[in-house]
Amino acid sequence: MNLLITGVSIADPSSQFNQQICDVRVEHGEITAIAAALTPQTGEETFDGQGAYLSPGFFDLNCAIGDPGFETKEDIDTASATASAGGFTGLAVLPNTEPVTHSKSQVRYVVNKAKGLLVDIFPVGAISLNLEGKEMAELYDMQQAGAVAFSDGLKPITDDGFMSRALQYAKGFNGLLMVYPENKSIAGKAQVNESATSVLLGMKGIPALAEEMQISRDIYLSCFHDAPLHIHNISTAGSVALIKKAKKDGAKITCDVAAHHLVFTEELLNDFDSNYKVKPPLRGDTDIEALLNGLADGTVDAISAQHRPHEIEHKDVEFEIAAYGIIALQTALPLLVKAGLDAQQIAAKLAIAPRRILNLPVPVIEAGAQANFTLFNTNEQWQYTAANNYSKSANSPLLNQTLTGKVMLVYNNKQFQVYG
Repeated sequence: MNLLITGVSIADPSSQFNQQICDVRVEHGEITAIAAALTPQTGEETFDGQGAYLSPGFFDLNCAIGDPGFETKEDIDTASATASAGGFTGLAVLPNTEPVTHSKSQVRYVVNKAKGLLVDIFPVGAISLNLEGKEMAELYDMQQAGAVAFSDGLKPITDDGFMSRALQYAKGFNGLLMVYPENKSIAGKAQVNESATSVLLGMKGIPALAEEMQISRDIYLSCFHDAPLHIHNISTAGSVALIKKAKKDGAKITCDVAAHHLVFTEELLNDFDSNYKVKPPLRGDTDIEALLNGLADGTVDAISAQHRPHEIEHKDVEFEIAAYGIIALQTALPLLVKAGLDAQQIAAKLAIAPRRILNLPVPVIEAGAQANFTLFNTNEQWQYTAANNYSKSANSPLLNQTLTGKVMLVYNNKQFQVYG
């Protein structure tokens, strides 16, 4: 079906129409015209975009879905529906499944099952067999089968020698490793940030040092091998400082921050609400300030949703035994609006940078380009409820709240979805 979006503000730094208010026409999956005013055509669906922004479709670098093996958390179809409702037209999905995505056959399973969906789903292959950090998985074969990067997902790589060899090997075929930064020997079994709040709660804390030591190691190994490395979900001021210096020194380092780490602080744990239990743990105001400054100056390359769906029996329990993570694809935009990001920053950090990190084509809002975009309003409010939660899981502290920042429409793969 052909579509005309009227009166929309373009948020795409690569477009000649950036920051202009235009009408945009899409025919058979292609943007065919952009102008100040376009005349509606017979049989064309018209959508009023006044007050909204049109950007390249959002892309998430760090999504856990559970398919195969843990489909009760989220499967590929529901992940696509949830992502679309959050404005995402692309996902890189982690290998923490059963079986683990550590061979070309598992990569092909994800590639084949995701065909035909509105949302592009790209598998991330495991760095190590069974995510054990001991034996290297078949990285090159997985890349040939469709893996866009390699990661042990939710598990940090503890063995320095293994990490060194993996970087060296992946460099040989331009593979990208993505790692979670935590020194487990320092973090131990603690579950919250080490601070006055953890003392007040009577819980052992994870010091910022656990994240920063791991990042220091990974920067050193990346520089030693002159190999690219992406660091997921940094959360401390010290991490920002380390990465800023590394980039200044020429390191091939990129990083992202989870949207909730730009808004939520550790004080939210005072009621032991397990929906705020995430990894890395929620930090303090000083860390949020440093992360936002890092986004502004380019130290922090991208933003991820860090979608972590869980069944109710893994979250509606005592804090100490609850699983880590929240469902986040539908709420990333409202959190970024709450953090103070404008439409241009959201497009840059949530749509463009993630694809560049993975060396994927970046959509552009131009005539002649394939339509892959998100229409969103940073001022519109909406209620996030069980009725409009597209995920199989419900582990979000934002359910039943009024949020500001709404996705209006997404278009990709000759399909579009409108959200009322």
